[in-house]
Amino acid sequence: MRVFSISSQKGGTAKTTTTAALATGATHRGLRTLCIDLDPQGSLTTILRGRPEEGNSYRLLKGQRVKPQTETGVDTYIIPAALELAGLDAELANTPGRDNRLRNALEAYKEEFDLVFIDTAPTLGTLLINALTASTDVIIPVQADMFASQSLYQLKGTIDQVRQFCNPELRVAGVLFTRYSARTTLARSMWEKTYNMAEEKLGYHCFRHPIREGVAAKEAQTLRVPLIRYSPKSNPCQDYEKALDEIIGG
Repeated sequence: MRVFSISSQKGGTAKTTTTAALATGATHRGLRTLCIDLDPQGSLTTILRGRPEEGNSYRLLKGQRVKPQTETGVDTYIIPAALELAGLDAELANTPGRDNRLRNALEAYKEEFDLVFIDTAPTLGTLLINALTASTDVIIPVQADMFASQSLYQLKGTIDQVRQFCNPELRVAGVLFTRYSARTTLARSMWEKTYNMAEEKLGYHCFRHPIREGVAAKEAQTLRVPLIRYSPKSNPCQDYEKALDEIIGG
């Protein structure tokens, strides 16, 4: 079972959109796919029609066995978020093994699923460390703007610490550029600059195709319909499919 954290320590990078698109795209290809929402805001839970009252990731991290949920028409399973996640840092402050809770919990699902996608909170804390400790791979969504380099260096520091103390086998699957528009010279220049910095200075693979802007992604989220079903020919859907080709093969 491969476990992917979709992680960024900066907001506005389409982290949740990316998690939903990759997970439902993988399901569409016939892979048994589970999403775990570790962001207290619960946006992925809303998109995938999760029902926190029936089981959630807070309970999972507290040691309970949680049954993954799915809705007819979505098919991708989810363990929803809960508001209680926001207080988990303080709650587990002096608890031994707190960074391994998700990794231990996922052992119960390894025969049920091929892939797990974790939507992480955009802040450094117990939730992000748990996600990276439990993962085989991390995908880093970034927007090609003036803050991209800073956010990549911040996350690199976190990844390096997790590798050193918690999960030495953690791989960076790649940097995925999102919300990309090639209409302006500035946008193209920032994309090229960030791409080269990530590959040459950080040694991170960059996905070959950025995710282009497209209204279909927002419409699909609003309707709570997988992008792959709502608009399979849209630019963002085609780009996410190309990203999946790189992640799991065509």
